[in-house]
Amino acid sequence: MANKRVLKKAIHGVCDELFAEAVALMHYGEKGQKENAKAQLYAIAKMEDECIRRVSHPEPGMKANAYFKDLREKFAAQLSDIVDQMNG
Repeated sequence: MANKRVLKKAIHGVCDELFAEAVALMHYGEKGQKENAKAQLYAIAKMEDECIRRVSHPEPGMKANAYFKDLREKFAAQLSDIVDQMNG
């Protein structure tokens, strides 16, 4: 398991890139895409905050490897949902 700082930095980097894509879509996309992008900006910020918070305060009683594996899987699932919504 990588240390928490590296994991937080990776989460922040991915969310930062996705946020930039949503802003570009909001400014240069079509009318329907602009409204969708505004909603996605909020979803991205909320997802990043939630994941960083989960890294900082792991669930007690759960093994670290299982906890962080679950965190990565849920992050990837949320990320793919947001990307699909932005593309659709």
